[in-house]
This record gives sequence, C-alpha cells and structure tokens, in this order.
Amino acid sequence: MAATELYTKYARVWIPDPEEVWKSAELLKDYKEGDKVIQLRLEEGKDLEYCLDPKTKELPPLRNPDILVGENDLTALSYLHEPAVLHNLKVRFIDSKLIYTYCGIVLVAINPYEQLPIYGEDIINAYSGQNMGDMDPHIFAVAEEAYKQMARDERNQSIIVSGESGAGKTVSAKYAMRYFATVSGSASEANVEEKVLASNPIMESIGNAKTTRNDNSSRFGKYIEIGFDKRYRIIGANMRTYLLEKSRVVFQAEEERNYHIFYQLCASAALPEFKTLRLGNANYFHYTKQGGSPVIDGIDDAKEMVHTRQACTLLGINDSYQMGIFRILAGLLHLGNVGFTSRDADSCTIPPKHEPLTIFCDLMGVEYQEMSHWLCHRKLATASETYIKPISKLQAINARDALAKHIYAKLFNWIVDHVNKALHSTVKQHSFIGVLDIYGFETFEINSFEQFCINYANEKLQQQFNMHVFKLEQEEYMKEQIPWTLIDFYDNQPCINLIEAKLGILDLLDEECKMPKGSDESWAQKLYNTHLNKCALFEKPRMSNKAFIIQHFADKVEYQCEGFLEKNKDTVYEEQIKVLKSSKFKMLSELFQDEEKALSPTSATPSGRTLLSRTAVKPAKARPGQASKEHKKTVGHQFRNSLHLLMETLNATTPHYVRCIKPNDFKFPFTFDEKRAVQQLRACGVLETIRISAAGFPSRWTYQEFFSRYRVLMKQKDVLSDRKQTCKNLLEKLILDKDKYQFGKTKIFFRAGQVAYLEKIRADKLRVACIRIQKTIRGWLMRKKYLRMKKAAITIQRYVRGYQARCYAKFLRRTRAAIILQKFQRMYVVRKRYRLMRATTIVLQSLLRSYIARNKYQRMLREHKAIIIQKHMRGWLARVHYRRSLKAIVYLQCCYRRMMAKRELKKLKIEARSVERYKKLNIGMENKIMQLQRKVDEQHKDYKSLLEKLTSLETTYNTETEKLRSDVERFRMSEEEAKNATNRVHVLQEEITKLRKELHQTQSEKKTIEEWADKYKQETEQLLSELKEQNTLLKKEKEELNRRIQDQAKEMTETMEKKLVEETKQLELDLNDERLRYQNLLNEFSRLEERYDDLRDEVNLMVSIPKPGHKRTDSTHSSNESEYTFSSEITETEDLPLRMEEPSEKKAPLDMSLFLKLQKRVTELEQEKQSLQDELDRKEEQALRTKTREEEERPPMRGAELEYESLKRQELESENKKLKNELNELQKALLERSSPEVTAPGAPAYRVLLDQLTSVSEELEVRKEEVLILRSQLVSQKEAIQPKNTMTDSTILLEDVQKMKDKGEIAQAYIGLKETNRLLESQLQSQKKSHDNELEALRGEIQSLKEENNRQQQLLAQNLQLPPEARIEASLQHEITRLTNENLDLMEQLEKQDKTVRKLKKQLKVFAKKIGELEVGQMENISPGQIIDEPIRPVNIPRKEKDFQGMLEYKKDDEPKLIKNLILDLKPRGVAVNLIPGLPAYILFMCVRHADYLNDDQKVRSLLTSTINGIKKVLKKRGDDVETVSFWLSNTCRFLHCLKQYSGEEGFMKHNTPRQNEHCLTNFDLAEYRQVLSDLAIQIYQQLVRVLENILQPMIVSGMLEHETIQGVSGVKPPGLRKRTSSIADEGTYTLDSIIRQLNTFHSVMCQHGMDPELIKQVVKQTFYITGAVTLNNLLLRKDMCSWSKGMQIRYNVSQLEEWLRDKNLMNSGAKETLEPLIQAAQLLQVKKKTDEDAEAICSMCNALTTAQIVKVLNLYTPVNEFEERVSISFIRTIQMRLRDRKDSPQLLMDAKHIFPVTFPFNPSSLALETIQIPTSLGLAFISRV
Repeated sequence: MAATELYTKYARVWIPDPEEVWKSAELLKDYKEGDKVIQLRLEEGKDLEYCLDPKTKELPPLRNPDILVGENDLTALSYLHEPAVLHNLKVRFIDSKLIYTYCGIVLVAINPYEQLPIYGEDIINAYSGQNMGDMDPHIFAVAEEAYKQMARDERNQSIIVSGESGAGKTVSAKYAMRYFATVSGSASEANVEEKVLASNPIMESIGNAKTTRNDNSSRFGKYIEIGFDKRYRIIGANMRTYLLEKSRVVFQAEEERNYHIFYQLCASAALPEFKTLRLGNANYFHYTKQGGSPVIDGIDDAKEMVHTRQACTLLGINDSYQMGIFRILAGLLHLGNVGFTSRDADSCTIPPKHEPLTIFCDLMGVEYQEMSHWLCHRKLATASETYIKPISKLQAINARDALAKHIYAKLFNWIVDHVNKALHSTVKQHSFIGVLDIYGFETFEINSFEQFCINYANEKLQQQFNMHVFKLEQEEYMKEQIPWTLIDFYDNQPCINLIEAKLGILDLLDEECKMPKGSDESWAQKLYNTHLNKCALFEKPRMSNKAFIIQHFADKVEYQCEGFLEKNKDTVYEEQIKVLKSSKFKMLSELFQDEEKALSPTSATPSGRTLLSRTAVKPAKARPGQASKEHKKTVGHQFRNSLHLLMETLNATTPHYVRCIKPNDFKFPFTFDEKRAVQQLRACGVLETIRISAAGFPSRWTYQEFFSRYRVLMKQKDVLSDRKQTCKNLLEKLILDKDKYQFGKTKIFFRAGQVAYLEKIRADKLRVACIRIQKTIRGWLMRKKYLRMKKAAITIQRYVRGYQARCYAKFLRRTRAAIILQKFQRMYVVRKRYRLMRATTIVLQSLLRSYIARNKYQRMLREHKAIIIQKHMRGWLARVHYRRSLKAIVYLQCCYRRMMAKRELKKLKIEARSVERYKKLNIGMENKIMQLQRKVDEQHKDYKSLLEKLTSLETTYNTETEKLRSDVERFRMSEEEAKNATNRVHVLQEEITKLRKELHQTQSEKKTIEEWADKYKQETEQLLSELKEQNTLLKKEKEELNRRIQDQAKEMTETMEKKLVEETKQLELDLNDERLRYQNLLNEFSRLEERYDDLRDEVNLMVSIPKPGHKRTDSTHSSNESEYTFSSEITETEDLPLRMEEPSEKKAPLDMSLFLKLQKRVTELEQEKQSLQDELDRKEEQALRTKTREEEERPPMRGAELEYESLKRQELESENKKLKNELNELQKALLERSSPEVTAPGAPAYRVLLDQLTSVSEELEVRKEEVLILRSQLVSQKEAIQPKNTMTDSTILLEDVQKMKDKGEIAQAYIGLKETNRLLESQLQSQKKSHDNELEALRGEIQSLKEENNRQQQLLAQNLQLPPEARIEASLQHEITRLTNENLDLMEQLEKQDKTVRKLKKQLKVFAKKIGELEVGQMENISPGQIIDEPIRPVNIPRKEKDFQGMLEYKKDDEPKLIKNLILDLKPRGVAVNLIPGLPAYILFMCVRHADYLNDDQKVRSLLTSTINGIKKVLKKRGDDVETVSFWLSNTCRFLHCLKQYSGEEGFMKHNTPRQNEHCLTNFDLAEYRQVLSDLAIQIYQQLVRVLENILQPMIVSGMLEHETIQGVSGVKPPGLRKRTSSIADEGTYTLDSIIRQLNTFHSVMCQHGMDPELIKQVVKQTFYITGAVTLNNLLLRKDMCSWSKGMQIRYNVSQLEEWLRDKNLMNSGAKETLEPLIQAAQLLQVKKKTDEDAEAICSMCNALTTAQIVKVLNLYTPVNEFEERVSISFIRTIQMRLRDRKDSPQLLMDAKHIFPVTFPFNPSSLALETIQIPTSLGLAFISRV
C-alpha cells in the first residue's frame, strides 16, 4: 500500500511547532497526489493550511492509533518517528507516571525529580528471574537481563548509563548495583555486596556536587566492574574513574556547591573528634561559599557524614585513615582562605602569622615559612643557573588553587585505590558486569576543555552503540532468513578522526603544549590551517579567532580555545609539592611519595584499572637521569588512552544501554519540557535507534500473534490448519506491494506504517460490525419504545373508557336505587298490614289445634301403658319355664361326661409311660389345630352374620322410638306455651301500668340529673384539660429523659463495644505480631544454625587433609552415597535402570526382555490365582457336602436323656481341641517358613494358609453356636423334669385336644405353634441373609473383573495405535502399575489377616474357658466308673496372651540404630501408603514412656535430643522434598500432641479414655521439650512453605495471568522488539490446571501423612496468599496485563481456585480471603471508570487494595481495542482525593515472602498405644513391646 493512501479525511498527523516541537492535527479532506497544501484542523479546533515543501514534497508524519499510545516499547509503534516517540514518552511520564520506557535495546529513563516507591526489595524480587519483555520497563529488568545473559552465554556484560547532568545517571547506576547485590548475594561471609553498595556514598561524597541542573551531580565518570564467581555470586568489584572536575574544588558557579564532603565536614564541625580541624560554617570558607547555596533542601549533611563514615568503616578505611582524610580536606578549606597582599605589580606577600595558613600548615604538618614563601615565589631554571622569582597576586592565587586541586585529585585517587583494595577478591573472577556511569553530551554558552573531552567520549560511545544496534538488526534478519538489505546509518568515524587521528585536534593540542611559547591563539591558528575547508565537520566562527566549531552526532558545538593548553597541561609548582612531601603528616607524604611510581609507564594496577587524569608537575631543572617523556603525558593524552581501554572493555562485553533524560531544567516533579526532551533524545541516540529500526522492518509479529489479532479479517474458508500459510494468504490479499513485508521462519516483518494500515482495516471491519450491532440494538430499542408507547396509549384509553362507563353505571345505579327505595317503602306498608292479619289468624289456629292435640295425646298414652304391662308379664312366665328345663339337661350331661372322663383317664395313665405317645401327639397336633382353627373361623363368620342382623333390627327400633318421642315432646311444648302465653298477657298489662308511673318519675329525675351532669361535665372537662396539659408536659419530659438515657446508654455501649472490639483486634494483632516476630527469630536462628553447621563441616574438611596417594571423592557424592546406603532391595532394583547409562541401541532389547519376563510372571500369578480360586470353591463344596451328610446321619434324639447330651458335648470339646492344635501348627508353620519368598504376599503357600485360617475361623464360629444351643437345651431339659402329676395332666390335655371346645385351651396351643414358627422363620432369615451376602460378593467380584477386562481392552487398543517402541514402554508401565497395585492390596489383606488372627486368639481363649467350665460341671455329674472307662486324650494348654502397656523397650546402645532406621533412613512414601499416619511419632513416644517408666532422665534427654537432631539432619539433607518435609511436620506435631496428651495435665486429659489416662507420664515434666518441639515444628512449617513456594513460583504468573483459560477473550496488541532479548527459551507454559494439579498433589501428600486438618488449612492459606501476592505484584508491574479481558481471565481463575477449596472442604481456612486483593484488582479492571459515582463505587469496593495499588492499576489500564477508553487523569485525581484520608501502607507491592504465624491446636489421638504393632519393614526388631 502506498503511504499517500493513508492520508485520508480524519487521518491524524504531526506538524512542527516552535513551542511544543510537534503538534497534532486532523485532515479535513483526502490528500491527492500533487496537492501543495493540506487542510488541517488542530486539536484546539483551529483550522490550518499546511504548505508542503516544494522540493521534497514530504508529507507530515502520521500519528499512531490511540491504542498504541503509551506502549512499553517505542518500537511497537506503527509509525516510528520523532513526534511519535516524544508523544509516547510524554503520555507515559505525565499521565501514567511511568519513568521507564524501552526503545528496542535501550531503556529510556526520565528523571521524575521525586522519590518513587519502585525500588524496594519487593520490586527486586518481582523482577528477579523474569524475562526482560515480560515485565514493565525498569532498570531492574535491564540488570536482570545482564545477569541472566552473563550466566547463560558465559560472556561479560556492561550496562552503559548516559545522559545529561541531572538526568539521573548516578541513581540508575546505583540501583543497578543494588539489584546485583541483592539478587546474587556474596560467595563468602565478607558481605562483598554490602561493600559494593557502600562504595556509593563514599564516591558520591567526594565526587558529587550540587549544580544548577542536579542536586547530586556526578562530576566524574566511573566504570565499576562487579566480579562474580562460577556460581555467579559477587566476589568483588573494581572501579575506574574518568576526568574528575577538579576546578569545582576552587570555583563554583551561582546556585552551585563544592563537593558534598566539604559541607558534610562543616555540618559535623561540632563533633569532639573534629575539634582539632578548627572548622566552622560553610559560609566561612572561600571554597564553599562562592555558589551562595550551601544547603540542599531535604538533605541533612550531618547525617550524610555519618553514612559516609559508616561506609568507610565497612570498606576497611579505619578511623585513623578517616581522620587523615578529613584533616587533608579541612586543610584545603583553610588553604582557600589564605589571602595575598600585593607589594607591586609582580610580587605579593602573605601577612605574618596568617591564621588560615597557620591552620593549614598545622593540619598538613609542614613548615609555615616554607609554605608561605613558595606560595608567593617560584623557581626558574635556565641552562646555567637557577633563580627564584616572585609572582603576582593573581599568579599566587592561581598557584594556590592549582595546589588545592592537585591535593584533592591525589586524595581522590588514594580513596579510589583503597576502595578497590577493599573490593578486591582473592577468589578467581569468573565473569563480571560493568556499570558505566558517564557524562552525556554537553553544550553550553561557553564550552571549554571539559566539554570537549566529554563530547569526545560520547562520540566513541555513540559509535559503539550504532555498531551494536546495526549488528543486532543484522542478526535478527539472518536468524529469520529474510533478505538483508544494507541500512544506511550515521557513522561518526570522521568526527572521531578529526579529534584523535594524527594531526587531529588532540594531537595538535599536545604538540602546542610542548612548545616553550605555546598559547591558545597559536593553537587555534594551527587548527584553522589544518582542518578548515578540509574537513566538513570543522568550522570557524565568524566573529571569533579563538574558537572553533565541531559538528558532533548530536549537534554543533562551539568551543572557546582559552584555557585549553593550561587545562591540558594541568601544572603545579614542584617546590610546593616538595614542601608537602617533607610533611610530618604520614598520610600526606604517602599521597605524594607514590607520584613518580604512578607516573611511570608500569603504573597500571594488576587489575588493569586506569588511574584518574594524572597531573604533570613542572620541574625546576631537568635532571640527567630523569625518566623518559612518558611522565609528561597531557590530560588529553591520558583521557584518550583510558577511553580506548574502556572501549576495548565494552567491545569485549555484551552492552546494555540506559539513556537518562532530564524532563525540565527547573527540577519540577513530573513536568515535561518537549524542547529539552527532544534535544536529549537526539543527543543520546534514541532517535538514531528508531531511524535504524524504521529503515528496515520495524514491526514484527509471530504467526500466531498475527493470526489472533487479524482473525476478524478472514473468512471461515480462509482459515487453514497451517497458521503460516493462512497468514501468507491474508497478507497477499490485503497488501499488494510485497516489498512492504517479509516472511521469516517464525515472524512476519513489516515496513513502517503497514501495521497501522492493517489496524485501520481491522478497525473499519470492527466498526462495520459495531454499526450493525448498534443498528440492530437501536431498532430493537425503538421497537420496544413503540410497543411501550402503544401499550401506554391503550392503557390510557382503557382507563378513560372505564371512567366513562363507571359514570354511566353510577347513574344507572342511582336510578335503580330510587326505584328500589320506592318499592321497599310500598312493600313495607303492605307487609305491615299483612303481618297484623296473619298474627291474629295464627293465634286462633294455635288455640284450636292445641285443644285437639291434648285429647289425642291422652288417648295414646293410656294404650301404650297397657301394652307394656302385658309384655312384662308374658316374658316372666316364659323365662321360668326355660330355666327349669336347662338345669335338668346340664345335670344329665355332667354325669355322663364324668363317667367317660374316668374311663379315658385310665387309658391315658397306661399310655403315658410309653415314648411313642409323644410322637403320636406331635404327629396329630398340627391337623387338630388346623381343624380347630377352621371351626373357629366358621363360628366366627356365623357370629358376624348374626351380629349384623341384630344391629340392623336395633337401628330400626331406635329410629321408630325416636320418632314417637319427638312427637310427644312437641305436643308437650305446645301445651306449655299456650299456658304461658295466657299468664304472660296478664303480667304484661300490670307491668305496663307500673312502667308508666315510673316513666313520669324518671323523666323528672332525668331533668335534674342532666342539669347536674352538665355542670359536672364542664368542671371535669376543664380539670381534664389541665391534667392533660400537665400529662403531656410530663410525658415530654419523660420521653426526653428516656431518650437521653437511651442515647447515653447506646453511646456508652457503642463506645464500650468499639473499645472492646478495638482492644480485641489490637490484642490479636499484637499476638500475631509477637508470634510472627518469634517465628521469624526462629527462622533466623535456624538459618544461622545451618550456617554454623556448614562452617563447621567446612572446617572439618579443611582440617582432615587427605593422605598422599589417597583419592578423595567429592563431598556431595559421598553424602549422597551415605544417604542412600541403607535403602531397601526394592529401591535398588528400581534405581538400577537409572544407574545403567547404556547407549540407545542396547536399551530396546533390554526393555523387551524385561517386558517378556514381567509378562510371563503376570501369567503365572494369574494361573496361581485361578488355581487358588478353584481350590477354594472345591473346599466350600466339600464343606457343604459334609455338613449335609452330618445332618442326614445325625441320630434322632431319644427323648430327653442326659447321656446323649453329654456325648454330644464331649464330641464338641474334642473337635475344639483339634481345631486349637491345627491353629497352633499353622502358626508354627508360618514362623518357620518366614523367608520372604514363602511368606510374601501373593505367594501360593501364603494364600493356602490364609484360606485354611479363614475356614478354621468359620468352623469355630459354627461350633460356638452349637455349644450355646446345647447349653440352652440342657436348661430346658432341667425345667422339663417336673412332678408326675403335672406331667399326667399335660398328657391328658394333649390327648384330648381334638375334643376340646374351650377357647383358652385353643389359644395355648396356638401360642406354642406360633413360637415354633417364629424360630423356623428366624433360621430361614439368617440363611437367606448369608446367601444374599455371598451373592452380593460374587456380583461385586464379577463387576470388578468386568471393569478390569474393559480396562485391559482399552489399554490394548491404545497400545495397538502406538508405534512398537512406545507400545512396549506403555505395556511395561501398565504391568508395573498393576503389579504395584496388587502388591499394595495384598499387603492390606495381610494387615487384615493379622487383625483377624489376634481376634481369633481372643475368641479361642474365651471358648476354652467356657468349655473348661462345662467339663467341670459334666464331671461332677458323671460316676467314677465312667471316668475310669473314658479314654484320656492329650490336652493342649493355651498360653496366656500378655497384656501390653503401650511402651517400647530398647537398649541404650541401640539408640543410634533407632534414630537411623526410624528417622534418617525412613522413606516417607512407603510409610504413608502402608502404615498408620504418625507411626514414627507414636513409636518415639512409646520409647519415651518406657524411659519415663524406668525413671531414667539421661535416656529421656538423650532420646529427645537425638530425635530433634535427627529430624533436623533429615530436613537439611532432603529439605527440598515436599513429601519429606510434610511427613516430618506431621510426625513432629503428632509427637508434640502425644507429649501433651499424656503429660498428666488436666487441660490435655479431657478427651482421654481411662486407659489412656493410665498411660500418662509419671516421673518427668517435658514442658521444655514441648517448647523445643514446637519451635522445631515452626521451622519445619516455614521450610514446607518455602518448598511449596519454590515449586509454585514458576507456575503462578504463567497460569494465573498469561495463560488464556477462556480462549478468545484476550486480544493481542502489536509487539515491539522487547521480546527479542528474552533470556530463556520457551520450555512450555504452565496453565491453571497445572497449579490445581500441584495443589491436589500437596493436599494429598499432607492428608496421606495424617497432618492435622487445622495445619493443612494454614498451609493452604499460606499457599493461596503466595499465589495471590505474586499474581497481583506481576499485574502491578505489567502494563500489558491491565485490561478488561485480563480482569475476566483473573476472576475466572480465582473462581476455579475457590471451587478447589470447596471440593476440599477448605472454605473456612481463610485462604479465600487472602485472594481478596487480587479479586478486587480484577474487578477494578472491569468496572466502569468515568463518573464520580464510579469513583465512589471503586473506593468502597477496593478496601483490600492500598491507594498506591489502585492508582497504579488505573494508570496501567490499557485498552486492547480502540473501542475501549483509557482512564482519564481527572478520574485518577478524583480517586486520589477520595482516598487521601485512608491510612494504608505506601508500599506498592504485596510482600510475597510474608509467612503467617502458625499455630498448632491440640489434637488428641484416639488410638490406643497398646494396640500399635511395629511392622518388620521398619527394621526395629531390636525393640520390644512392654
């Protein structure tokens, strides 16, 4: 696309402006080719015609889209030019308060002139380990990049910090060094990093001064090399200095100061040690008062002096040397006050006993006369003689100042030498990082020799910078394999040649200095003659013959020749130096004794350091044995040599550039002067970097980034699986000119402006889509509005019509009401007449009817009474006859039945003696009962039918009688009413007369009462009103008092509650702080303890020197060997493949053979399993057969004979003894065959034994039930033997059961039958239940086999899809996993079988005891003859099982073995899987209990000490293993809880069982050891937190911030060059699932180890705090992450973490609350940020964020699309105003290293100590249970 096509209507451009440098304007119409004028409109609304240059026809530069404004990297801008760079820097600096910006490989730093909270240790930790492009621009990011490249590339690094005075170079260099010191640490305990940082205050005090541009301006250049060892820890440093501004010692301009050290001395003059220096106020001394500004705002020189002295002490400059330095500096101040008086024009004198000179001589230790003489005279030497010449006052003052400058320079060199000695390391330096803090390009109104040297140095640095940038561009193009076209860039080699080449400016200056009569004018003429009109870069000013102009890379500079020669020579009188050399002051003589040595050709220090500019001392006479002319090197020559050496160093390193920009000349905070900024940008090479980038392909996208950004421009059919081809197809359609882009291997390269064009197309596409959406939405809204209006109109119409209808209805209702009133009035009159007539008629009828009814009633009553008398008489006669007949019949029946019963009784007595009778009775019993039951049922039915008939007859009779009764009652009532009515009439007439009389009386009384009542009423009303008024007043007073009381009470309660809450909170905070402080002290103590152990080990290693010829292995190797010496055989076999490092060709057959062996072994195991299963089935069938046979062969019981019962019991006893013998034999066999092959889980013999044991236990249960049944039968037999009479009665009843007619006998028989049925039913239910259980077990086994079969089929299908090698590996892995699982299952079965064996032992003991009691009882009933005839069987005497006391006994000598096996060599994984949680803790406590039981305090103390040391040793050796640390934290806590639970203290014994209380310690109080164990647990907890943090740290940022959990939400903005310098390759990114999986791993490990739930909650809370803090800190330091879509991603990720907490039941752990700052930050990114209401909502919502964090997020908020809006500055100001009263921490970042104080709540164990078994796998056979 042509560039002119972008100049369309509404396009924005930049036009030059004399005030603002560049101004933004908008095109009013499209630009067409050939137009000479462009119509523009400025931002303030003014229209403008912009004329194009007729020669170049260059169009004004285009403005970048708003979405790109404020980018971290200037190279990310689509249009790369000066106005875009200036505007981007201004927006970041003014609006976002961001002082750092990348420009490709350059970091641009703008001085804010304000202290910013972005350099703390938390910021250093945040940038440590991060890639340069991942975080926001920062000096720490550059330092981290240098540090990582040094470690990765094994190449030295340099950080070049440049800029104007006051731009912040020194501060930037200082922060870079602080970063290295903090991140790397030192290799020894000498605190080298502190010494490196301590060199800064020293060098600042003697080398920095206040200028008009900067309060702390470095007046010298320095290059500090920070040395590192092979582990990249600081081992030392070295400093080179360049071109100290010595003239500042004797002269300062207005508003400037001398070097800080002089003012620090004056501010500290009152100190006792400084009394001898005789100092005073700075305004007293000539060298410190010339600037007129001795004080810097906000700086306390006295405090700075303390810091300087502390730094000197740290660097090894002792107090005597410090006082010597201060003595020399004080002498210089007094020297400046030395005054001269002129005697004539050519001579001068010093007044006698001149006080300043006297003090100077006393301090310097020189003779007053000699110094005063040589200050006013000089020695001249000719060829023949030497004479002394007086000098003028001006010359004397210059000589005095030259001497002062020379002394200060010597002292400066001496201090630098001592600093370097202090920083020098004896360890060999592996690599270094150099930090160059050097002056930037300078141009003033008057430029002299200093500016010339500074600009010369900047020319060299700019050349190196240009070459480096060019080389990087070339490398990028070659790496991406795109065509490389030579980029034209500015080469300043001609300018450098003009200065340093032969016959260059420096060469001619040195030559002029050698001339006897050389002068500045003659040197200027030589320059004109040599270079004028011959070099394009050299010019002569029009109005001067003592100046010249050089065209530097930044600007033209005019230099004044005056003073060049003198400054280049830098001479001082030799006689004055001799006087100083002869000083009695030792340190001063040291300064000048090394002068010749320093001036010799071999004066370079061993470290290669170049000394400061050397001063040539002018000799009085040439000596014949003098050295060569080397010592006469000029300042320019020395500077050139040191600069060449510096460039060699820089070229041998990888440079990193920091360009410091001064925003304004008035030191106003966050004020941006565009003119000054542009000057510096041009001077420092930033714009040159932009120009080089813009000349090639400045915009670079990866294919994935390009696809994600411009996917909206593609159609579905254009999207291919190959992203690269998809991007190519799209670009070929959008950009026709193929020169505008290039396709690299991994990136697409675009020319300048092409990304803006693509953004324009994308924005147009999105705009069209937005318009379509808006159109649809607006149509929908208008349609909704229309429907609402229509509905409203219809509603209004409905209500109006309703109103009209209601009015009409009201009229109709009124008309109808009038008619109804008339109707009812007429009806009332007629009805009244009718009622009167009707009442009269009814009275007559009632009288007549009552007379007829009374007659009828009398007649019926007489008839009814006659019938009743007849009925009773007839009934009595019938009953008398019936009773006589019944009595006679019953008597006959009784006689007959008595006779028949006697006959039957005789027969029954005969038959009762025979046993067969019982059988007959039992056989016929059921039939008889059933027949009787049938008869009962039939009779019951007949009874029911008769009963129903009877009830029906009764109901009919009742209804008839009720009717008759109601008629009678009605007649009676009517008769009574008639009587009463007649009586009432007479009574009423009498009452009427009486009432009339009373009425007259009452009327008269009423009148009197009414009169009295009116009076009384008036009085009472008056009184009542008065009382009411008083009452209201009293009520008001009462309410007021009550209100006051309530308010006071409420206020008091509120204040008390507030005070209580505040005091409670304060106490909790104090407790937490105290706990945190204590735990931090513990942490520091453990760190020092570890350091002490390390040092002790190192000392031991150094002491134990190996013998000659003995080869010593590496310590780490030996420790590793010792660590794994006692590993098990399984571990060795597992580790074997790891140790066998064989070639890949041999690996495949080895894996195949191993796989075949394992497969064969699997098939064998499966066959064994099948055979065992078959054998088990066969055994069960055999047992069933024998059982049925025994039931069939069981003889029938012969009555209730006791002989058979005794035989049965003896048989059971013999069977029981036999089972005991078999069980003992099985136990012996198990003990004898204790080899691992036989007894290992899964072995055939082991399985057979287990099956036999289970069958024996089942048979034992059966025998037990039979014994219980027999005992019950014996009891029943005893009860059955009753007297004969009772037996005879029962037999008679049983025989006569068929003839029974009585209901009681039938009920008894029915109850007996019911009991037998119930017994049979219970037996049936038990059999059914056992059958169901067996069926369910078989079904479960079938289901598991089916699942296993399906899984095997799936694995087989998956393996068939894999290649052969992978298939073998997968099958092998599967088989190993399966075998491991089977092994674990079998081990669990073994544990269960052990428990079953112990249970069976107890049951056998109980049964043996019961059988023994039965034997004794039986023996008492057996005759002596029977005892003799019975054969004697062998008796097995069972051994009584020991009752354990929960203690473990061991020998004192076995204690190291106990600690070794139980602590040092224990593998946590095996213990966690196979044994009970906390088993080592229980074992140790049981050992402590035994020592306490023995009252052996030495054993207790030794065991506890060894335990604690052993745990510390394990954690030191394997402290980075999560399982180890978690395991020992759990066991330490359990050990601590055991010591508390069994301590005997009442508070810890509440939850104990009585048995556990018996196990309490009796002799020792171990409270102190509990405290030691608590401290150890705290240390382990902190170590666990650190291990978890180290594991999670790399995942957090990637998983929580960078990874797109919700795909497609986050947009991709155009990237810059910052990604190019990434320090590590992409090793795969972590996702949120990775974090959750890791959290699951942590949680499962802690749960497996049996860690206390409260402790797990604390660990989870700490882990979540670290996650939230690291995520929020990165968010606050990454502008690219602060967007609406990223807020959505964060909130989704946090919700997933909360879901994890919910799944693990950890919502009440407080972990969710630790994520609150991150949640609020995500909400802040998503909420609306425009109005005051939004600001109020943000202030109330973000209560967990500090003000600094809220403002930072708002400043960093960056729209991903141009449809989003940035946060306005006014809105941020509103937020700050609303939050100004909030008292929170000014710290920006959260402390990610903060560890919450941990507590260990008491958690008693319910496990009984006596039940704990010690597994043989622990190797603790030497201890025994007690």
